Amino acid sequence: MTTALISHADCLEHVTPEGHPERVARLEHVLHALQGLELQREGAPLVDAAHLLYVHPQAHLDAIAAAQPSEGAVQLDADTWMSPGSLNAAYRGAGAVVRAVDMVLDGEVGNAFCAIRPPGHHAETATPMGFCLFGNAAIGAKHALEAHGLLRVAVVDFDVHHGNGTQDLLWNEARALTITSQQMPLWPGSGDPTERGAHDNVLNIPLPPRSGGAEMRAAYEAQVFPRLRAFKPELILISAGFDAHQDDPLAELQWSTEDFRWLTKELCALAAELCEGRVVSTLEGGYDLSALAISARAHVEELMEAAS
Repeated sequence: MTTALISHADCLEHVTPEGHPERVARLEHVLHALQGLELQREGAPLVDAAHLLYVHPQAHLDAIAAAQPSEGAVQLDADTWMSPGSLNAAYRGAGAVVRAVDMVLDGEVGNAFCAIRPPGHHAETATPMGFCLFGNAAIGAKHALEAHGLLRVAVVDFDVHHGNGTQDLLWNEARALTITSQQMPLWPGSGDPTERGAHDNVLNIPLPPRSGGAEMRAAYEAQVFPRLRAFKPELILISAGFDAHQDDPLAELQWSTEDFRWLTKELCALAAELCEGRVVSTLEGGYDLSALAISARAHVEELMEAAS
């Protein structure tokens, strides 16, 4: 089996203002880092509205579409912008995750990585925020449940910022286990362990500022891996943010590239044990371009090793 790389040039057309951390160069660096790897490369389709409606109301879809400018840029909140290419980029991002779920569950590939932007894990039910318009990982989880008939799906989010959007979108979904590790305190301020979901289906792992890979590995071994084994997911989705890297400018965790490699390897090993190796990963944060590129490559190399 192989690893799919799903992306699209439209994701480069989401343009943010000069100096904004979520910039076109992020995806350019990731794609450059993945050149030369033997991946099954697939163009991301535009998402169907029905897939967005798994987690967002029609009013949200209408508001996002109406907000897109014909020229220049518009600001949706303090951090989130749209340009003339943003809507198609977001449709491709969500479409990439849906396509990845289909490919993995249909046995076309062993696992998949979606190299897309804008990211998705901060978009709440009817609120774009934190650079995000649609909840890509949550859409993928619901697609696996609704279209493929899975009984249990897990989302593991290791971005340095709490995946408040994914938590919100899957809060009431008993068939989805949402696990997030994040620096705390840090924006957006959510992610306390007392936030457990409507069906005890949320696990939050706060990590203190300046903590590094040793603390992360201990937390995952003590809490995350046992919880996944108990839940027995039939698919694991990863929200792969690389901004916990020690070089990232937006946070204070001290992970190394090898920490991302280790975590990916362990999650893939659990997937092999629990769900025939079925993993779909989608790009979230990571704002130091070099750290993002080398960490994303390490992540994909481990996906490839697991799929081989």
